[in-house]
Amino acid sequence: MKISFFSSHSGRCYVEDFIDNLSVGDKAAIIAALKDIETYGLSAVGCQFRQIEGKLWEIKIKGPKSGYRIFYVMISSVEMMCLHAYKKQGQKTPKKELEVTRKRLKEVLS
Repeated sequence: MKISFFSSHSGRCYVEDFIDNLSVGDKAAIIAALKDIETYGLSAVGCQFRQIEGKLWEIKIKGPKSGYRIFYVMISSVEMMCLHAYKKQGQKTPKKELEVTRKRLKEVLS
């Protein structure tokens, strides 16, 4: 599976920036999970996939220090675009994180 990352009109890639700013262990866990998804698709071990709404999905990834969520959309049956990532803080997905993701999803689908 091909994994791409949403980038703004200015060329900023928010998910890559988020991953780059993590601790070494958490960064390694997320990169390993994404590589497993590239290799094994949605059958990747160590990742949980959950539909949020419509075409919007999330990947749950457990790092050594914390849990992380990456929102994504399937562009085709073999291409996943990561839209937004955040550190898990509580049970519910924060509204702010969903609003950012919905805005990016709308850009991608239009």
